Amino acid sequence: MTLKTHAWDPTERLDTAEAQEAYLEAAFEDGDPDLIVAAIGDIARARGMSEIASNAKVSREVMYKSFRKGGNPTLSTLSQVAASLGYKLTLRRDGEDLNAAG
Repeated sequence: MTLKTHAWDPTERLDTAEAQEAYLEAAFEDGDPDLIVAAIGDIARARGMSEIASNAKVSREVMYKSFRKGGNPTLSTLSQVAASLGYKLTLRRDGEDLNAAG
């Protein structure tokens, strides 16, 4: 008996804001830049690549090229797409507690 398989598409599971946020958080926790870029691309596909590209003021072609496996988006593209998805890119010191009163 031959085992039948099909490609897994993460966008099928990214149908809520909570699922998307958890997916993105897991990618950042892993720390692999390729995984982070792919996760952003998956979320953009789940929400509608054309709409996200339009809101980010980049072409769909740039979106698909930048956020595919092995893609390497510019910081500008990454920032624009993150903003279109409702996120803001920030930097903080490693180990900094975001909940600490300052």
